[in-house]
Amino acid sequence: MSGARAAAIIKAERMSGWQWLAVGITVGLNALDGFDVLSVSFAAPGIAGDWGLDKAALGWVLSMELLGMAVGSLVLGGAADRFGRRPTILACLCLMTVGMWGAAHAPNVDVLLGWRLLTGLGIGGMLSSVNAATYEVVNDRWRSVAMSVMIIGYPIGGVIGGLVVKQLLIHGHWRDIFMFGAVTTACFIPLVWFFVPETVAFLERRRAPGALERINRTLARFGHGTLDALGEVQTAVKHSFTDILRPGLLRTTLLITLAYFGQIMAFYYMLKWVPKIIADTGYEASTAAGVLVLANLGGALGGLLFGFVAMKVPLKALTIACHAGSFVMTGVFGMGFVGLAALGLSAGASVFFATAAITGIYMLFARVFPTHVRATGTGFALGVGRGGSMLAPVLAGYLFEAGYGLQTVSLAVGSASLMSIVALLFLKAADHAD
Repeated sequence: MSGARAAAIIKAERMSGWQWLAVGITVGLNALDGFDVLSVSFAAPGIAGDWGLDKAALGWVLSMELLGMAVGSLVLGGAADRFGRRPTILACLCLMTVGMWGAAHAPNVDVLLGWRLLTGLGIGGMLSSVNAATYEVVNDRWRSVAMSVMIIGYPIGGVIGGLVVKQLLIHGHWRDIFMFGAVTTACFIPLVWFFVPETVAFLERRRAPGALERINRTLARFGHGTLDALGEVQTAVKHSFTDILRPGLLRTTLLITLAYFGQIMAFYYMLKWVPKIIADTGYEASTAAGVLVLANLGGALGGLLFGFVAMKVPLKALTIACHAGSFVMTGVFGMGFVGLAALGLSAGASVFFATAAITGIYMLFARVFPTHVRATGTGFALGVGRGGSMLAPVLAGYLFEAGYGLQTVSLAVGSASLMSIVALLFLKAADHAD
């Protein structure tokens, strides 16, 4: 093909098996993120018992990798736009593997915090890189479904990991949770190396030496026609981090960041505190982990349904509706129904809507930022927004320690979803022209 744009070919042509394989691996990568983040939630009762931590101190343990995620999203999201999605993903996998391995061998809480911070750096960079890679490897027809399937990898990781953790906690130790995470994360390094090529949208935009050959190899692998030359309309773009803060994108950047900040607070309050809340009612740690598994099943279902509904319903309106559902169901969970089944169902419903809402925001990330700053913009929003994810467990810990009840804490933290709704109402959510 002469004069065609490689990215346009990917958008217009049918999806091949190799493309779906790449999407499947990104689902697995997001599942790793889901398990790695939740691993400390699963381990929290054991950590608190071994080292005698109160709830305020435990809140910092639950939040430390979230601080790393904030920094990783800001720094490594930009790296994905500069060096490529694939090498950034590989580097993040290495950081996550080392961090999880170190956490398994931490002799005290201070060292554990350091390893969790390193793990968070890798997770933060992974989230922004995988989001951009998935968006750029699929065609227009299946984009909303592929993006939602990728995003629900996160709760799927919590579900599968939780089932494993239940067995580990019956006969093992909380350190075994981190060991399992380290080994599983390391196994994904060769999968990405061999089966996830650099996206043609990135290669076409950067136009580095050998770009045409690399683009054609990927197009041929995906079963599409190759190019005789890069399209004349495509010019090299020099970008910087400040592009997302310039007049053309500043409003979008601030609003989408605020929306993510609010919703992630409600989301991580549930994911981080559910095991400890259940354990405090008298159930075993393995049983508490099972409730978190149920909550993540709700999240997986919510994200998957969101993708299919988004094929027919306007994305922004659907996302706002899910934010409202998240607020309501977090309040319902806070009512503290008696019985494990009732607690599990209310937690699952809350995470169902929270995950659906976050799925919508991730789709909006990829839609409102152009290719040359797609990972940078996503990384910025994730990085700043992760302040919300870090704030939620810490705030909840201090509120619990101060004597406030479950309903008050749930409503206080869950109300951040209302702030997200306001931000989304002012966001222009049309596709950004590259």
